[in-house]
Amino acid sequence: MSPVDKKRAWIGWCSYDWANSAFATVGLAAVLPVYFVSLVPEGGLHLPLLGMDLTLKAASLWGYTISVSAMLVAAMAPWLGALADARGWRRPLLILFCLCGVAGTSLLSLAGPGQFVLAAFFFTLANIGFAGGNIFYNAFLPVIAAPQEVDRLSAHGFAWGYLGGGLCLAAVFVMIQHYSWFGFANQGNATRAGFLLTGLWWLVFSLPTFIWVRDKQPQPRAVTRKVQNYLQTFLEIRPYRDLLRFLIAFLLYHDGIETIIVVSAVFGREELGMSQGAILGCFLMIQIIAMPGALLFGRIAERWSSRSAILACLALFILLTIYAFFMRHAWEFWLLGLVVALILGGSQAISRSLFASMIPSHKEAEFFGFYAIGSKFATIFGPLLFALIGSLTGSTRLSILGLLFFFVAGGLLLLTVDVDRGRRLAGKGSP
Repeated sequence: MSPVDKKRAWIGWCSYDWANSAFATVGLAAVLPVYFVSLVPEGGLHLPLLGMDLTLKAASLWGYTISVSAMLVAAMAPWLGALADARGWRRPLLILFCLCGVAGTSLLSLAGPGQFVLAAFFFTLANIGFAGGNIFYNAFLPVIAAPQEVDRLSAHGFAWGYLGGGLCLAAVFVMIQHYSWFGFANQGNATRAGFLLTGLWWLVFSLPTFIWVRDKQPQPRAVTRKVQNYLQTFLEIRPYRDLLRFLIAFLLYHDGIETIIVVSAVFGREELGMSQGAILGCFLMIQIIAMPGALLFGRIAERWSSRSAILACLALFILLTIYAFFMRHAWEFWLLGLVVALILGGSQAISRSLFASMIPSHKEAEFFGFYAIGSKFATIFGPLLFALIGSLTGSTRLSILGLLFFFVAGGLLLLTVDVDRGRRLAGKGSP
């Protein structure tokens, strides 16, 4: 790859993070959850079950919607990853899932008052496109970057993503808060227009990726290889013991990180009495500050090691979780958000690049399919534990404290990972 082609490939790769992070901020974190809850009847959804009247509240319906889309992606991920590796289809499959996500996000603009089922369907379509596309997007990382460059490129990708997602969220936020400026009759109409804007943002900024990022040729033996199931893929990963240990460690601590993101707004409103505007403002701050944070930890990983950088992030997450238990004022929530912003992007970027550095060649998409499973399961078990502790104790603060398990267990397992040995086993290190 010539220096010019390499530069374009890097810009194109980072551009996709800028593009799809708009959905992550607007669809997953800040805007759609609030809008979805507003579509559900105030008393919840009443379902007759075995002679009983079962009531599902809006928050539960939202949680089930996320879980269903996550499980669908988890089921498809290894199958799609193996197919991409065997046929060299990373690029066309990335385009396909991107278009699926763009369509689902844009169609959310059609879900009006009371149409929460329609909104759930379109969100599921969008989330499948988002998470499925990330399998192939992530798989390009070790293809276009040398082993010594993956930390830097991964960090740049996350930095671009936080900036792009933050800018899109800011545009949608202004559109909703000042709907009359844009000729909308109410905030609901402005919110639906915001989903259309997010879909267009995702599509337009993905174009450099489609043009400049190219796949490598598959190995001849891989072309005839059958698409594998979960067990077969696991059996392929298992000999790479350090890669497998890291994958399990990632599943644990990423569970805690994702749960904090999902429940932070609820905690701020219920425990600290924060307004919706203040919470969204904090999300905007996190998006903006996470960019230099991701770049900072990319440098730390280069100077020390990827594992040390992740362990430093986990140590800070442990301290922040304990700090959250004792918070009493809104300004403390903002301080918590500031520190989270600095370490959030770094922990995600370095985790991705460390995993990529231990993957054997021509198995990137298949193994990143398993990586995607870890990311999707993070939206299931962490929130489930959070809700279970809250149900048993009635305390949201104890629920937050329960998330320590994921950070401590993940960190302890990460300490057992020998990164150099893992890279040698993958044929990417010196013997």
